[in-house]
Amino acid sequence: MKETMYHQRAKELVSQMTLDEKLSMIGGIHGFYTVAVDRLGVSSLFMSDASQGVNVRSEWLGEPMTPALKQSTAFPCLVQLASTWDSALARRYAAAVGEECRAGGIHVLLGPGMNIYRQSQCGRNFEYLGEDPFLAASMIREYVTGVQGEGVVATLKHLVANNTDFYRRKSNSVVDDRALREIYLPAFQAGIEAGAKAIMTSYNLINGEWCSQNRELITTVLRGELGFDWLVMTDWWAVNDAEKVIRSGQDLEMPAAQILADTGALIEDGSVSETDIDRMVISQVATALSMDLYRDDYRAPELIERLPEHEAVALQTAREGTVLLRNTGVLPLAADAHILLTGRFAREKAFGGGAAEVEGFAWKTMEEALGASFSDLRFVENPSTSDLEWADAVIVSTGTLDHEGWDRPFALPPEEEQTVSRIARAHSATIVVVNAGGGIRMTGWADDTAAIVYGWYGGQTGNQALAEILSGAVNPSGKLPITIEREFDDSPGAGYMPPGEEFYSDWNSDEEEAHAVYDVIYSEGVFVGYRWYDTKDIEPLYPFGHGLSYTTFDYSDLSVSAASLGEGEAVNVTCTVRNIGSVRGTEVIQLYVGSPGKIHPRPIKELKGIARIELGPGEAKVAQISIDATLLRYWDPDRSEWRMEPGTHRILVGASSRDIRLEGAIELI
Repeated sequence: MKETMYHQRAKELVSQMTLDEKLSMIGGIHGFYTVAVDRLGVSSLFMSDASQGVNVRSEWLGEPMTPALKQSTAFPCLVQLASTWDSALARRYAAAVGEECRAGGIHVLLGPGMNIYRQSQCGRNFEYLGEDPFLAASMIREYVTGVQGEGVVATLKHLVANNTDFYRRKSNSVVDDRALREIYLPAFQAGIEAGAKAIMTSYNLINGEWCSQNRELITTVLRGELGFDWLVMTDWWAVNDAEKVIRSGQDLEMPAAQILADTGALIEDGSVSETDIDRMVISQVATALSMDLYRDDYRAPELIERLPEHEAVALQTAREGTVLLRNTGVLPLAADAHILLTGRFAREKAFGGGAAEVEGFAWKTMEEALGASFSDLRFVENPSTSDLEWADAVIVSTGTLDHEGWDRPFALPPEEEQTVSRIARAHSATIVVVNAGGGIRMTGWADDTAAIVYGWYGGQTGNQALAEILSGAVNPSGKLPITIEREFDDSPGAGYMPPGEEFYSDWNSDEEEAHAVYDVIYSEGVFVGYRWYDTKDIEPLYPFGHGLSYTTFDYSDLSVSAASLGEGEAVNVTCTVRNIGSVRGTEVIQLYVGSPGKIHPRPIKELKGIARIELGPGEAKVAQISIDATLLRYWDPDRSEWRMEPGTHRILVGASSRDIRLEGAIELI
């Protein structure tokens, strides 16, 4: 761990604190605050939940604290941000969130989330950035830069392998070193390299020890391998052994020093030392000093006037992040078409629940948004045969309300499944709109639809974006950051729940406390998401990277700037992309690499580059993607180090992981 000038200044301040003052600072207060030592100019820091904007609900705060921010923008969820594949937009999104934090005097944003999407039933998938570590890392770099550019601490969470919310405090993620480093840590590393100043550890155990008190994870991996020098905090009520917490490298127990309440006694009996406590407090103070968080004028209430601009960023995110999965030609719809609207989220808000939930303002329902775009729209709760006969097209809204604290089934409830299937079979122009935080089972009715649109949780502007896409005012460009399987049993995460147990909903702390620790075996290793489906030769319903447009793009003229590549070198891969359709559109060009895998098994292909290109009808542009040699390395479990594998590596360029248009090669030497 480096000792910066901020750590030196923090040491000087902490040396002037009494032991009682230091002990008070190793736990939070009032739910979302750190403890102040006013006589030394160490003020309290205010934290706020995140992932769909800034959570400002006052009932989450203990007295006497009240939030200064009275309203905030409900942004699209992070998995929808990932669906844009637009890292520049991620920075704008995060900067807008950061400005709202500053307007409310919020010093620490408890986000972004970046746990990898391992299985579709996880209740918090909507808070994360999909199944691929390269895509997640590319978004996280810009997100951290955007938030912290506004003077707000970004908190990378949840460290690590937090891939289920089924009795989340009792799940033990059994993960090998290679999978941890190739799949589950790269997004954290990208955030650290971008300058992130806080890490939140997760509820689960990893390889037999709770993450929030895990010395191997926090000190050896996070602070040692990844070089993180700043604040590490627990998730709320996540630890159970005070001595382990203190020795792990952890800095702050949230929301209060409950397990750490008797730390003074541990010092007296020699179990821990005052020096251990100094380290925890120095880390917290150094982090605040590095971001100048103790200044009196930190809050910038005038920034609340920028809410309209933030809402515009939210709208653009929803436009770019809505994914057209299927279209037989029914879309876009004519403005004067007879349109029948039905389904769960036609009049109800769709959002992810829990800490990430954001109230927002100026929401439009799907009915309201579509009504502004189409002159003859009717909502019918339970459409009859005659209702269906009237309609030129039927829009069916379905999906799930995913929530922190519990997982949900991959399949829709039977009644919902039957309704969607009945309408799709009864009307040849049925358009299904899905609002969910991850994949759902669509196998029973997907082929009967005319179109499927994945709207995720689009926030307060999501339905406006949806109306623009359905009407053709906006050409969809979103690409799946996940694989949607046909059946959950196809997934690498299938079988993670203990045998005989069932889904639950609502907070159940007592049941969780009584539940035994159970193992989640990551037997697939590095073969997560599309890597799994490729290797096992399983056909997904919709592959990673898939997303349709109202135009068509042609790929040609692949070129690699060098025939070979050595350590410390990079090559440029170029190709020509032409819009051969009749409307302007944006294509997301995806570059995958297939490595030899002669030493240790490697995925058939892995995402290593992205380019977004907007093209008018008939227009062509050259897409360029740079590949650094370090992107081709892998973690060798035999040597416990990163290695390059000499030999021929395939260069694969296409429109999705299953739609490869061009192929070349590079020799790694």
